[in-house]
Amino acid sequence: MAVERDEHGFDAPAPLEHPARKGLPSGHSTGPEVGDRLPDFTLPDQNGKAIRFHEDRASQKSAVVFFRSAVW
Repeated sequence: MAVERDEHGFDAPAPLEHPARKGLPSGHSTGPEVGDRLPDFTLPDQNGKAIRFHEDRASQKSAVVFFRSAVW
């Protein structure tokens, strides 16, 4: 299986022309800017308990990391 590197330095086993390796269309929103308040959301913790982002932080600051997904 050949691994190809894109212009961002991302290596993946899918060919560069594969649809999963295409970037976002020009002008597409990439999400909130640094410092923007996120909307409230709920996700499960490692034990399956629902955690509400704003409520369960008790107004403490936090860092949210978005990780570019892998091509499987």
